[in-house]
Amino acid sequence: MDGSSTMASIDALEKADLMGLLNQMLLYRRFEEKAGESYAIGKIGGFCHLHIGQEAVAAGCITPLRKDDYAIGTYREHTQAIAKGVSPGAVMAELYGKASGASKGLGGSMHIFGADVGFMGGHGIVGGQLGLALGIGWGIHYRGGDQVCVCFLGDAAVNQGAFHESMNMAAIWNLPVIYAVENNDYGMGTKFSRVSDTDMSQKSASHGVPARVIDGQNVISTYVDFSAIVEEVRQGAGPQFVDVQCYRFKGHSMSDPVSGTYRSKKEVEDKTENADPIRVLADQMMEAGLLSEEDLEAMDVEARDIVRKAEEFAEEAPEPDLKTLYDFVYSEINPNGRLFFDGRTI
Repeated sequence: MDGSSTMASIDALEKADLMGLLNQMLLYRRFEEKAGESYAIGKIGGFCHLHIGQEAVAAGCITPLRKDDYAIGTYREHTQAIAKGVSPGAVMAELYGKASGASKGLGGSMHIFGADVGFMGGHGIVGGQLGLALGIGWGIHYRGGDQVCVCFLGDAAVNQGAFHESMNMAAIWNLPVIYAVENNDYGMGTKFSRVSDTDMSQKSASHGVPARVIDGQNVISTYVDFSAIVEEVRQGAGPQFVDVQCYRFKGHSMSDPVSGTYRSKKEVEDKTENADPIRVLADQMMEAGLLSEEDLEAMDVEARDIVRKAEEFAEEAPEPDLKTLYDFVYSEINPNGRLFFDGRTI
């Protein structure tokens, strides 16, 4: 593959695959809308970062993975956790801070984990997941496995030292890590061009890591391109850097107005009207005779029902016992104080 997106047509996928991607994105949109509503009325506390507008990234980049592959991300990870296999109920309960949440109510919005399905967390520190992804890649290499690790990061994280340190080591050791930048053009409220004179696609060049550019608002292109990248890495191609160009329709977090002072209302409106990944796919399918408005409405009803059940699960889930407050602060190690990748206890 070269460094640009393939701009795959609708013919690249079967109808069942297209319907699956559309179903996923509808679920993610309705889930995040409900999370926003719940936050606004005080049912969710702390920080909360919505993925609305970037649903094609979660669907297109994670669907190609196997269950035993790994994904790790930042604090805008609700939909990515669901895409990797964490139940919507467990994610919503975590947002509510409940004991039945994915992280037992101790992590909240920014720290959702599902280790049993290979989702290694959202991480609140910008760039904090980069070294961990490197470690996961090393673990795969150490064991001789063929899994891959997808490390999601925001565009602002590429200016962190950990980005270059991790990518350099991944390149030296030829580790199976895909660095997928959700490039929505803003680091919080700062446009990327204000903090970098280098194009995003050039950020990995000094480490000899191939870079690809993907249209993250078109889920077909995202899925097709990312599937090829995953397969290349699985076959031993080493680390890859992917500039997934996307756009968030909401503010950086719930405390940030939709447009804020750093982007115009017109810019946001243009993107929501012309680059909504759900509408883009639905229109493509309708034009090809693969979907009707009635089909889309029925799928939306189903997505809303799943979210309603997730909300009910979170509402009814118990609060964490105060005695668990200091659980999981330190890793439990064997008597000799040593940790081994292969599980040895000597």
